[in-house]
Amino acid sequence: MNDAAPAPTPAPAPRKRARVRAPELIGKGGWLNTGGKELTLADLRGKCVVIDFWTFCCINCLHVLDELRELEEKHRDTLVIVGVHSPKFVHEAEHQAVVDAVERYEVHHPVLDDPELATWKQYAVRAWPTLVVVDPEGYVVAQHAGEGHANAIRTLVEELEAEHEAKGTLRRGDGPYVAPEPVATDLRFPGKAVLLPSGNYLVSDTTRHQLVELAPDGETVVRRIGEKDFREPQGLALLPDGKVVVADTVHHALRTFDPATGVIELIAGTGKQWWQGSPTSGPALDVDLSSPWDVAWWQGKVWIAMAGVHQLWTYDPETRTVEVAAGTTNEGLLDGAAAEAWFAQPSGLAATEDRLWIADSETSALRWIDPEGTVHTAVGTGLFDFGHRDGAAGQALLQHPLGVTALPDGSVAISDTYNHALRRFDPATGEVTTLATDLREPSDAVLVGDDIVVVESARHRLTRLRLPEEAVQVESVAHRTRREATEVAPGRLRLDVVFQAPTGQKLDERYGPSTRLLVSSTPPELLRDGEGTGTDLFRELELDPAVPEGVLHVSAMAASCDDDPANEYPACHVHQQDWGVPVKVTEGGANRLPLILAGMDTP
Repeated sequence: MNDAAPAPTPAPAPRKRARVRAPELIGKGGWLNTGGKELTLADLRGKCVVIDFWTFCCINCLHVLDELRELEEKHRDTLVIVGVHSPKFVHEAEHQAVVDAVERYEVHHPVLDDPELATWKQYAVRAWPTLVVVDPEGYVVAQHAGEGHANAIRTLVEELEAEHEAKGTLRRGDGPYVAPEPVATDLRFPGKAVLLPSGNYLVSDTTRHQLVELAPDGETVVRRIGEKDFREPQGLALLPDGKVVVADTVHHALRTFDPATGVIELIAGTGKQWWQGSPTSGPALDVDLSSPWDVAWWQGKVWIAMAGVHQLWTYDPETRTVEVAAGTTNEGLLDGAAAEAWFAQPSGLAATEDRLWIADSETSALRWIDPEGTVHTAVGTGLFDFGHRDGAAGQALLQHPLGVTALPDGSVAISDTYNHALRRFDPATGEVTTLATDLREPSDAVLVGDDIVVVESARHRLTRLRLPEEAVQVESVAHRTRREATEVAPGRLRLDVVFQAPTGQKLDERYGPSTRLLVSSTPPELLRDGEGTGTDLFRELELDPAVPEGVLHVSAMAASCDDDPANEYPACHVHQQDWGVPVKVTEGGANRLPLILAGMDTP
């Protein structure tokens, strides 16, 4: 028996961060927002650096741009955010398209245009968006994928500031951002348009955060509306009472505008972004929304293309409630019953009596839902195939369409945004044709008599076209995403989602498991075992060696809360990301697949 007093428990040692030298930033497209200067990591030495791997088609990337704005402003003398634009679609590899996107989304930091994914590969990035934190001495200290990491990065930046201030390795002062010269145009990256009963057009002037009413010539400005009310508005729909419902995208809200009185009214959304676990139905002003991109009046309700969560929702003006109408939040292309269907950033809607047409942008697909609630695909195959190919719908290709317009003969016009084209699908023949080319990022179109008025977003104007009697002949092209497939071994594959709670936080287990992992595959036959939902952030998968390639769909969520026993109501933060990982099954491939949600992979 030992009667000696127990030794005092030592204080926990500060977390030791892994240090990996950051690879250089290289990209054939060069630098934007630097006044023409080429930047290197050496130029940024002494600053905390957050590298944001993004692509402008990706709604989650746009959410992260918004998340980072407060951090960027608060720490502007010690922190430099660098965007590395890493394209998914062929159009996104065009330099001018990146220039447009940087202005369109008000990116106020240096951006490297990396059309060949050179820096993406150097940093072993697997998902859009991914954030990499580099310390003032040029070492990678953390990596985060997906949304919801702003608080964790803020904490880490404050730690790095204190640490490197003490070491004398922190350099304060202005960063390398140089604002481009503003350009004067009546519209700036307009999103959607609607024809008013007066014959005027109402246009969402997205980058200037307002609506603009134009005369019937489509050019003369009648009035500007709501510059203090909207934030990057997109979709518009005329309601039976004469009001227009507006998708107030970055405010995560719906508003109505009354053309007769000029009154703007909030009808749905709280201003906060919806996260997994939040209510999916209820009083419209009490339920969070997520980047509503378009709206349509169908079957007595406002249907909402909820791009931020890959779903369709509805707003009922009679009960003033919202609810999910279709989609699971999984990102992909899966038809069937509305509650089980998958979408990928639905961005355009058009209603006819018996169909609601959907431009499903990330799957480059045209889809529709019938009055019984079944989802169908007319054109498109999935997340990674796109192009410009006419002909039978089963083999036709689109590239990230943002708009769809019902035509009088039962066909639809598709604003095929990244192909700079207006396409047509005829359900009667099952054929896809091209109506017009040489448009610049068309995002919507409005039927006016025998003409169609196209919103040319990247030319900042409306363009009136005569609906052609004959299709335009276009040389067919087919593409797959530029991302290289990950080589994995047949048989057992260990999937690890890496998550380390930020300093001062812990996983929130008070009400049950605080993590979730969902795994599936395309084709489904790729996975012999391991599909489904669980609460562990790891999974033993078994791949079928008879399936040579496919896509693993992985969705992970982790909730962490402030680790303060004295605080009965600690602040909590949700971190989540969806991955679509192209894999190639080969002998000698990897038998472990790490996906970083937050932290560093140290197997």
